[in-house]
Amino acid sequence: MSRLLRRFLLPLLACAAGSLAGCGQRDAPLVVRVPEGALRGMAHGSAIAFKGVPYAAPPVGELRWAPPQPPTPWTGERDATRFAAVCPQPANRSIPKGAVQNEDCLTLNIWRPREWPDRAPVLVWVHGGGDVTGDASEPRFDGTSFARDGVVFVSVDYRLGALGWFAHPALTRAAGSKAPLANYGLMDQIAALRWIQANIARFGGDPRRVTLAGQSAGGEAVLTLMSTPAARGLFQQAIVESAPVWAPTPNLATAEAAGKELAQRAGASDAELATLRRLPVSALLAAQGPEAGPIRDGRLVTASAAQAFARGAVDPLPLLIGSNNGEDSLLGQSDPAKVLGSLTPAQVAAVRGAYGLVPGNDAALGRMVFRDSRFGAPARWVAERQSVRAPTFLYRFGYVPTLRRLGKKHAGHGDEISFVFAVMDNVRLVSQFVLPWDSLEMNKVHGCWVSFVKTGRAACPKGPPWSAYDPKLGWLMLFDNDVTSDEPDSMAPVLDLITRLFGPGSPARPG
Repeated sequence: MSRLLRRFLLPLLACAAGSLAGCGQRDAPLVVRVPEGALRGMAHGSAIAFKGVPYAAPPVGELRWAPPQPPTPWTGERDATRFAAVCPQPANRSIPKGAVQNEDCLTLNIWRPREWPDRAPVLVWVHGGGDVTGDASEPRFDGTSFARDGVVFVSVDYRLGALGWFAHPALTRAAGSKAPLANYGLMDQIAALRWIQANIARFGGDPRRVTLAGQSAGGEAVLTLMSTPAARGLFQQAIVESAPVWAPTPNLATAEAAGKELAQRAGASDAELATLRRLPVSALLAAQGPEAGPIRDGRLVTASAAQAFARGAVDPLPLLIGSNNGEDSLLGQSDPAKVLGSLTPAQVAAVRGAYGLVPGNDAALGRMVFRDSRFGAPARWVAERQSVRAPTFLYRFGYVPTLRRLGKKHAGHGDEISFVFAVMDNVRLVSQFVLPWDSLEMNKVHGCWVSFVKTGRAACPKGPPWSAYDPKLGWLMLFDNDVTSDEPDSMAPVLDLITRLFGPGSPARPG
């Protein structure tokens, strides 16, 4: 074989065998070593996934209701091809079939491009569920589509309910004078972000290009972390979907009183720390309430997210934020009219007029007030305040797959997730209702999020330009059944009224 022939033919043969990095990007390895040991992942399509990776020690025994500690090292190769246990929570539909619940649940999952990425941007996902339910292994949170598009994707499990958000005088007495209290789920999220900063480069990610994203309670966590000094520098951008940012945030004294009552219901009548830590998980789950969340402990969390944004005490990070047009789906079978209970008759009349509703339909009015006081107006309120510090992009999502429109008019709480993750085509039951133009809309929304993660600017493929939010103009991106459009918010007057009635400092609160 001549020298010239060898020069051109051998590289081609090597390329065909997939053994030469120079013919394109080489395949990323299936085994990655982190300080605790080696991890063996699994290739899946255009991604390599590493699942059930510990970012902290199991929070059991003396570590129940304690700040997360470094993960325990292991020997040999750890199998990272399957999800780890789900954090303890009441039975609900989001728990994957066959999943095991265990307090030993502080793990994360990583999807990286199959071709070795060169300092790729990183997207970290914090699931929702009211801080009581939810898990990172839910099928909707599959990171393959982001890895396919050049993003290293990470999803995080964190302590929930009474194990994640709990205050008690015994815990306060046992903690150091400056040790964080009560917000153990939030501490877990910070520990995960620190682990990512230290290790994500081993998976091809750039620790200086981390976007923190979350939906519902996960979105509230993102907003809280934007104003938490302990999280400063751990992420550089934020995405917030349907976050209840105006939800009340109790102080430590209030939370301690609630914690004492919870402990007594669970069977810890002597209020000793050792007794609390011996309580069965089942007793804690039975005793806890339907909601949990951040607590102003005065150490880790000194102000609610709403208070921090009102004061401007928030990191100047690019932000993509919005809500859905059917958030009232959260009301379920409850009476929507009860939402109006905190309003005076004059205020009810003013709101009814703003929405253009005739008297007598308090159920419809209650749904609208719930939707906009919990999610729509707060998202706009945050966008107004963050836009003076950093590029901010506001959206409202209302797209419903075509064949579902006969029985469903609006996009319910969380319906945007399947679009953001581009997973509608991957779920057998859902894919039966997906038509080609639904897939086009899904890919468009997913592309908007990818562009923001990569550049800090929202740009939708095959969509109109997305203007950064300007309080004077009030434009947002509207994802609707008819068209995706960047336009002035037609609901601005009613959202202004809702903000005056329900926003920070107002006397009324959503029901």
